[in-house]
Amino acid sequence: MTLFKLENGDPGVAMGICATVLFVLGMTERLADIADPRHDALGLQLDGERLPQRIRVPRRPARTSGE
Repeated sequence: MTLFKLENGDPGVAMGICATVLFVLGMTERLADIADPRHDALGLQLDGERLPQRIRVPRRPARTSGE
């Protein structure tokens, strides 16, 4: 039943189960990919939306000729 849940992407499956399955299949190098933010398209999109659209630099006060 757990393997069925894992194959169907059930979020209730523990990470330890995922790691064990990858180990059994000889795919332990894929463990690093699970937490790699470069593979998280939705997360990258949400981060991009939170970035400021425009950065404003404060203006310096005008100098007077007496300074």
